[in-house]
Amino acid sequence: MNNRQNELLRLIVETYIKTVKPVGSKSLVKKLRCSSATIRNDMARLESLGYLEKTHTSSGRVPSEAGYKYYANNLMKEREVTDSEINKLQTILSNKNLVISDAIIKCMEIISDITNYTAVVLGKESDSNTLKHVSIVPIDDKKVVAVVVTNTGHVENKQSIIPDDISINEIVKACEIINKELVGTKLSDISSKLEFEIKPAIASKIHEYESVMKFFYDAFNDFTVKNSDVFFGGKTNILKQPEYNEPDKIKGMISKLENIELVKKIETDDKEINIFIGEENKFDNNVTIIKTSYNLNGGEGTLAIIGPKRMEYDKVVSLLNYLKSYIER
Repeated sequence: MNNRQNELLRLIVETYIKTVKPVGSKSLVKKLRCSSATIRNDMARLESLGYLEKTHTSSGRVPSEAGYKYYANNLMKEREVTDSEINKLQTILSNKNLVISDAIIKCMEIISDITNYTAVVLGKESDSNTLKHVSIVPIDDKKVVAVVVTNTGHVENKQSIIPDDISINEIVKACEIINKELVGTKLSDISSKLEFEIKPAIASKIHEYESVMKFFYDAFNDFTVKNSDVFFGGKTNILKQPEYNEPDKIKGMISKLENIELVKKIETDDKEINIFIGEENKFDNNVTIIKTSYNLNGGEGTLAIIGPKRMEYDKVVSLLNYLKSYIER
């Protein structure tokens, strides 16, 4: 392809991303400074190469999956993050009341709002992730918040109503035993240790130990089992895109986003920001996934944005680059 054809493909991709309408030759005459006939010939050439497709309703062209891939790999220019976007992200990143792991999730929620795509943060449990502390914060006589903290700074809160047959004092007493016996335990080992080591110790000191144990089982279950390593931002944002204007397409995407095992396959160890279009992403043939790994204080994970193939690639890449650079500095 010559330079003019490269520029033509870039313009068609970027115009279609914004307008969701087939691009005709007349609309590009001024930008390319050549005749409509020349542009039509170049469009035909790009179509023969498989980079453009012709719709049935218009003489204009739209990018093919191969066209998007060529654009992302060869023509896209990463844009600058705007001052407005920086301010939104920095408001979260500079909040001293947030541990950085929570700040990452909130930043991905902001990126989801900025782009109108779905953001995913996948945490990776490693052998270095251990329990640092459990605390009980009373709200009133019958309501408490259990706070679980790991050595990597991740915090999980669970608000619970205390059953009538136990008191807050018993919960606090059990919490002291758990901190004494479980601190430093791998997250993956907590469940079995609760059952076989902590339960007998609590049973010897607390009469209604079954109710107390259920309270802590629930708290740790939220932390270690209930998909706490998968976080979404703007989970349904992708459904706002024109590609999802039919009930069957909406149901299909919702089903995939609800399939946590499928979502976890988005995980990556690659430190670079990579773009997976259509069949490449192994999640859904009709979407693009842009993702990268991150490493924070020994805790690893994946940052990913899911959108239509007609995605603002330059915007997503620049925002992920900014966030990744900040958290790994």
